[in-house]
Amino acid sequence: MRKCAICSKGSIMAGTRKLLRGHYNPTGWTRKYPNLQKTRLGTGKRVLACVSCIKQTSKIAKPAISIKKETVAVK
Repeated sequence: MRKCAICSKGSIMAGTRKLLRGHYNPTGWTRKYPNLQKTRLGTGKRVLACVSCIKQTSKIAKPAISIKKETVAVK
């Protein structure tokens, strides 16, 4: 089973209950998965981490954004 490497969040079984004319209709159970993404830690190791951990933790190395400045010749 896939889990988050930081918080060890995994999949859960969840059922839904629909109210139908005063009676609950217990529908089947479904498996809910966390949003796992491949990321690179600050040490350079690639791991699966959930998006909430990627947003909150500083352990994930964010890629540096390089912006090229073009020189514009003014006449």
